[in-house]
Amino acid sequence: MSKNQLNATVTQKIEVSPGLMILRVVPDDWELPDFKSGQFTVLGLPGSAPRHQYSDAEPAVEDSGKLIRRAYSISSASVVKEYIEFYITMVRSGELTPRLFALKPGDKLFLSPKFTGVFTLDMVKDGANILLLGTGTGLAPYMSMLRDTLPCNRGQQYVIVHGAHHSWDLGYRSELNTIATVCDNFTYIPAITDPEEEHIKWGGETGFIQDLWERNVIQKRAGLSPSPTDTHIFLCGHPGMISAMLEKLEAEGYQEHSKKSPGNIHLERYW
Repeated sequence: MSKNQLNATVTQKIEVSPGLMILRVVPDDWELPDFKSGQFTVLGLPGSAPRHQYSDAEPAVEDSGKLIRRAYSISSASVVKEYIEFYITMVRSGELTPRLFALKPGDKLFLSPKFTGVFTLDMVKDGANILLLGTGTGLAPYMSMLRDTLPCNRGQQYVIVHGAHHSWDLGYRSELNTIATVCDNFTYIPAITDPEEEHIKWGGETGFIQDLWERNVIQKRAGLSPSPTDTHIFLCGHPGMISAMLEKLEAEGYQEHSKKSPGNIHLERYW
């Protein structure tokens, strides 16, 4: 397989809100490899590919045939072999995302056959509670984890906290609400930071994820008293949220996980 080959096809594109989409991709005549929920792979398009009409202008590309590549977390379950799903936000001045947003079903793109990453549930001990805290498209790896591993109505608690600017930026909201309805051991907490811009009054949580933690909102909503002895916490998304939460959690006795020093805080930084 050529490294510049457009080897996959878009089968579905759901625009969650302006500049935010769910993209499904299928490989062209090759088999998807096994992967673990929480991992990522690479998408690519040539510089000659058109940009979305609402993206910023870009200087002429020197080599229009060269692939522009970026890594994206996978939001589909690892047991699904028919397609790979991604949750992507458009960076209007970026090189690749404006081109990805210009795609439509039937269009070709590059999908790397190599899936990798260590932001997985492998290090979580059996029975430990799992708190998945994310902002924006940092929700993507959590959707893969949840779709793969959630054991409904058992003692182990799962919590997803998703932070966004507006309610219309809360991708997968309907699916997560449905799971929360049927699974007693799953709690979904959406939170927005700009409630004054809502068209209809927002009745949910507001503020940054670190603020919700400080106010014990997450703990109360989930009915938990999490501690380093029984809880693993995952952080994915905006570096400000990750830094703030890391500081708060370490003060409470949690420890960042590494190969040399296993811990109960797991990080995935998008930039």
